[in-house]
Amino acid sequence: MRALVCEEYGPAESLKIIERELPALKPGEVRIDVRAAGINFPDSLIIAGKYQVKPPLPFVPGGECAGVISAVGEEVKGFKVGDRVIAMPGTSAFAEQVNVDQKLLVPMPQALSFEQAAGFCITYATSYYALKQRAALREGETLVVLGAAGGVGVTAIQLGKAMGARVIACASSAEKLDFCREVGADELINYSQEDLKERIKELTDGKGADVIYDPVGGDFTEAAYRSIVWCGRYLVIGFASGDIPKLPMNLPLLKAGDIMGIFWGSWAQRDPKANLQNFAELLQMVEKGELEPLTTEVYPFEDFVQAFAAITERRARGKVILTLE
Repeated sequence: MRALVCEEYGPAESLKIIERELPALKPGEVRIDVRAAGINFPDSLIIAGKYQVKPPLPFVPGGECAGVISAVGEEVKGFKVGDRVIAMPGTSAFAEQVNVDQKLLVPMPQALSFEQAAGFCITYATSYYALKQRAALREGETLVVLGAAGGVGVTAIQLGKAMGARVIACASSAEKLDFCREVGADELINYSQEDLKERIKELTDGKGADVIYDPVGGDFTEAAYRSIVWCGRYLVIGFASGDIPKLPMNLPLLKAGDIMGIFWGSWAQRDPKANLQNFAELLQMVEKGELEPLTTEVYPFEDFVQAFAAITERRARGKVILTLE
């Protein structure tokens, strides 16, 4: 089977599609014929050797995929050959087949295509954990989303609306903001042209934002935090801008504000029961039609360089997906 292999740390151009054999299934594992796989910003860091997790070389990157079970190992319960599933292997998803522990599978809703399902887990799980467990977002509160047109930003808009919040989407172009409006944002801020702090204040009648969701970092972090309400919550999702900001620590003192780190993967390992409950609630939203995963950036497996570039160059609107036959 073909797999996208990282033999040395570097950019996406250094990856290679090669033929590779899978090992035999271990007890509790299933083999999946992959139909689509989701690319996330951390994938670009992992292949560059800049992420907190460094798989030993060589390895197949890719943290999530969707496909059909083609074989089951011993001790597998609840899954069978032919089942459509979503998998979160952590790595190894960018391949035509992957062996995955059954604990890392969820049934794929009939309402989803393989492309939608492949991009569902990591971004929605991250945003739901951030807004539900960490921020405890309440109905009627104002949620500001930075980098709102990106993969996690879009999910934050959708989930914020589903949880009853007023959502202000912030992005760097009119095109991206039009997309955010289509997704459901109530208000829009072009932070390449408008003063972020002052515009948030204007849109909240001087009150400020209750919750700020920041997957970008860089120059806008301080301005955004200065717009937060008393006892507001600032969610640190990541640093897509490439710069890790340094926030003056008198600001959270003066605002009595929280700064909350969001590391969904680590939390999911520490509290698997709560994580499964989150997934059950997310899948229920999908089944009820309350949540529709978007697939606006879909690339054939062979075009992986362009797919990665859509993320690293911050051109992507929504989730980036690789499709496999």
